[in-house]
Amino acid sequence: MSLKPAFHAKLLALQDGSYDVFYKEKRYLLSKQTQLDGKLIKLYAKELGNKDFISLNYYAKIGEGLLKPCEMPEEKVIDFVLNLKSV
Repeated sequence: MSLKPAFHAKLLALQDGSYDVFYKEKRYLLSKQTQLDGKLIKLYAKELGNKDFISLNYYAKIGEGLLKPCEMPEEKVIDFVLNLKSV
């Protein structure tokens, strides 16, 4: 699956650190780390008060970007990133 330019752009635009976001009207604590001079992005988000989570590694400089979700479908993490809203 070729990654959409919108996913790549939105993921890169997210600030590093930990902060709250909303996804499907639910609040998540999102943590993002950019490592290796921008070559690797690690993102983890945990729904507050529930068990849902999002976890991914993204290699921004491999081809159009190489997405490696952690134990979940690629579509789930793409939808999360594209549709999250800042608090």
